Amino acid sequence: MRKMLRWVAARKLTITFFLLGLVILLFIFVPLLKMVFSSDPGILWDTLGEGEVRSAIWLTLYAALIATVVGLLLGVPLAYFLARHRFRGKRFVETLIDIPIVVPHSAAGIALLFVFGQNFFVGKAFNSVGIDFVSAVPGIVIAMLFVSVPFLINSAKNGFEKVDVRLEKVARTLGASPWQAFFRVSLPLAWRSIFSGSVMMWARGISEFGAVLILAYHPMVAPVMVYERFEEYGLDYARPVAVILILVCIVLFIALRSLAYRGEKA
Repeated sequence: MRKMLRWVAARKLTITFFLLGLVILLFIFVPLLKMVFSSDPGILWDTLGEGEVRSAIWLTLYAALIATVVGLLLGVPLAYFLARHRFRGKRFVETLIDIPIVVPHSAAGIALLFVFGQNFFVGKAFNSVGIDFVSAVPGIVIAMLFVSVPFLINSAKNGFEKVDVRLEKVARTLGASPWQAFFRVSLPLAWRSIFSGSVMMWARGISEFGAVLILAYHPMVAPVMVYERFEEYGLDYARPVAVILILVCIVLFIALRSLAYRGEKA
């Protein structure tokens, strides 16, 4: 008994932290598990058979993927620049990147509407070439891009910061151009961080609701569909769509994170 008491005393910190961590894990998983396992599989299958539901889920995944691709094309260069250069105002730029995370996303949707709306300059310019953002897929994409791109930029910046600058200098002394040094040295060494950031950005885009609701209520993405069915018909009608969306997100997210983890172990 005394040995057990000494063992407990010696590991009090570990046990305390384990129990506290267990509480937050249960807080995350219990609501999701309860909702999934309390749903009728037959109703879930019937809901999945609805064309409207399948279209909303596909649109959600597709729009989030487009936003992630745009984030890669525009965010990775910025991440590399921030990782390789020191300049006055750098902290302000890094703070600016994180602002979409803290701004309420419904307010972000209003802000985007003041730039990409049909009555404003940017919106008019795109509208003149046939691209509309209000109640259109491009509006969904920019809403997802705005709220999720900080995850990609920050992860990519951390990845580039871990790449030794001397490796790029060696490549330059061997005759490589700056572009070649980037694509053959820096990018391959930082790709795991970029991929992890892309997964987080894509997942965050899928879950976006507020900004999308303001910019493009229709066509309807899955989170907006869950909200609409809950508002109009109640919990029982909204739950099957919510469960299907949760299951799709969990499966895809685990698969992509596992792929990233295997890449890190390789």
